[in-house]
Amino acid sequence: MAINVIMLGPPGAGKGTQGERFAAGHRIPRISTGDILRNEMHDGSELGQAVKVVMDRGELVSDEVMISIVTDRLAQPDVAKGFVLDGFPRTVKQAEALDALMIGRDQLIVLDIVVPEAELVRRLGARMICEACGHNADGRESTPGVCQICGGKLTQRADDNSMVVLERFKVYQVATKPLVDFYHGRPTFRTIDGAQSKDRVAADLVAAVEAISNSACGGGTR
Repeated sequence: MAINVIMLGPPGAGKGTQGERFAAGHRIPRISTGDILRNEMHDGSELGQAVKVVMDRGELVSDEVMISIVTDRLAQPDVAKGFVLDGFPRTVKQAEALDALMIGRDQLIVLDIVVPEAELVRRLGARMICEACGHNADGRESTPGVCQICGGKLTQRADDNSMVVLERFKVYQVATKPLVDFYHGRPTFRTIDGAQSKDRVAADLVAAVEAISNSACGGGTR
């Protein structure tokens, strides 16, 4: 059975870090729509130029653009054994589109990573990104300002400054938090305490997915 996972949670909850770790451990692709969009911006594509202004303001890219990106990505052969989807869906409209895309596939496991707001603000204030490879760093590098992956220069993401962080929380509360209500009643939904250590969060994620998979009696989105 394929392991199809989506990570929910506000900015700074650790979706990227945990999604990458889980995907690597299960040998399935991690699909980060944020990374896809940032790569487009880095390459200077038409799409990248169009979404840069929106992302720099902390606002959400349109449902139509995001649904198109994910539709194309889930059509690739490497998702046959499953995927970890990070950054999508972010609205109920996107979630409904994902349900349609999941028809004929194995069940969709929904993990909501919950972290107190004060901790989220602290994390986002310390988060950096590598100008060379795009790696997200948490401010605890052995050499400050230097990427541990490629040695490139670390800078603060444009969408992590204090004003944009507040706007991102506002957008999350209005547009994205309703996803919890959308998915909450499903037997494949679990809440994860994201304020724990990274290793503890990772272990809880694995345990949740294993419990859901073991109790599954068939495919589908619910």
